[in-house]
Amino acid sequence: MSRQRIANFCPLCGTPTEPLLRFNVLRPVCPACGHVVFFTPNVAVLALILHEDRVLLVQRANEPKQGLWVTPAGFMEWDEDPAQAARREVLEETGLIVTIDRLLDVFHTPDDGGLADIVIAYAATITGGELQAADDAQSVAWFTRDNLPELAFLPTRRILARWAAGEL
Repeated sequence: MSRQRIANFCPLCGTPTEPLLRFNVLRPVCPACGHVVFFTPNVAVLALILHEDRVLLVQRANEPKQGLWVTPAGFMEWDEDPAQAARREVLEETGLIVTIDRLLDVFHTPDDGGLADIVIAYAATITGGELQAADDAQSVAWFTRDNLPELAFLPTRRILARWAAGEL
């Protein structure tokens, strides 16, 4: 089920909006100042970190999908470079410093049970730090292809399926 985006009031003048057809889509429009509300996507990043034929995963401490496992990931700040956001999220969740090696994929995920609409996936290599669960990670652990835990979210499942199949 898609998350609904709502704008009951104009962000510029505070007048209640009305749903009107603008640019071929029904959008909230302010009858007072004419402002059209455009909803922007929530963009997240993830990092696939491999070492000695194992993958580093983070167990989610919070909803949605609390207790399930994902690659280190999180939301970008509005003014942040995507690769920098991936490095920051890895550090915040795992205590590890990484370099970004390459772009793996970009996913459109408004209906996978998470809060991101777009997820940018990178391959990363550890360059420092000390492994520890931090921020919104309940636990961090290394897994082999044949003992993956229950995974949350489409991007993690697809990236790890490609890794397990030897495609990455």
